[in-house]
Amino acid sequence: MKNAAVGQHLLSGALSGFGGAILLQPLDLLKTRIQQGDSALNAGNTTIIWRTTKDIIRNEGIKGLWTGTSATLVRNVPGVALYFTSLTYLRSIMAKSPYFSAHQQHSRDSSKTVLPKLSSQGNLIAGATARVGVGFILNPFSILKARFESELHAYRSLSGSLLSIARMGPSELMRGFVASSLRDAPYAGLFVVIYESIKRETTYFIPTAYAVGIHSFSAASAGAVATMATHPFDVIKTKMQVRSEDKYRGFTTTVIRIFKQRGAAGFFDGASLRMSRKILSSAIGWAVFEGMLLFMQT
Repeated sequence: MKNAAVGQHLLSGALSGFGGAILLQPLDLLKTRIQQGDSALNAGNTTIIWRTTKDIIRNEGIKGLWTGTSATLVRNVPGVALYFTSLTYLRSIMAKSPYFSAHQQHSRDSSKTVLPKLSSQGNLIAGATARVGVGFILNPFSILKARFESELHAYRSLSGSLLSIARMGPSELMRGFVASSLRDAPYAGLFVVIYESIKRETTYFIPTAYAVGIHSFSAASAGAVATMATHPFDVIKTKMQVRSEDKYRGFTTTVIRIFKQRGAAGFFDGASLRMSRKILSSAIGWAVFEGMLLFMQT
């Protein structure tokens, strides 16, 4: 990509990450609070969500639902910008290869997108590689985000908290990365494959539809499927990043601990909240990203 194109992708991704972080922080906060627990949940899913929400509002007020927003912005704005930019860069390189380029595309598809087109295998690899790469770079900020959302850590400032984590060594900075990768690689790979497929078919069968509607619908659908397929790893990741006990330090020990306490159901704590957030953030994020690129490039 040319320098101008890189700047456009970074700006579009940053705006996408900013909008999603501000609007959807309450869902992220509630998910973290529910997943961090160390005991069995004896109530129904809706009851737990409602009870957790009331506890936060009672103790911290309505603004308490946006606890950790600053840490989320530090993680998500550069994270989404880097992800979208690196994804497009990878796809533009892979599109030159006969192994990954899309051999057949509907002719109407080009009017709704300016992104490189790949085969399903190419989209799977590009999505997974870009997401894990960005996750590796920003893993310390993912830990910071999770701990700011959790009431188990009394962090006061972003810089002081990051220094506190860094002083504990490289292993602490990379805590939860394996679980994050096992979540993010299949999530991003599946997402891009499903997103591009739905976008292509919707554009073909409903050519008069607005691009923003196609992008939002395709992203929301892809987000729903990919989220449910990868949610157990999100639970494991959250436990490892917010709990300081030795029993949550390793991936295997964390899996065993969750299963002993909650059974298989424990790996789906907060699933409805993450599903809601991913559907909305995907719809907003990809509509903003592709919409901005279409606007700037056409």
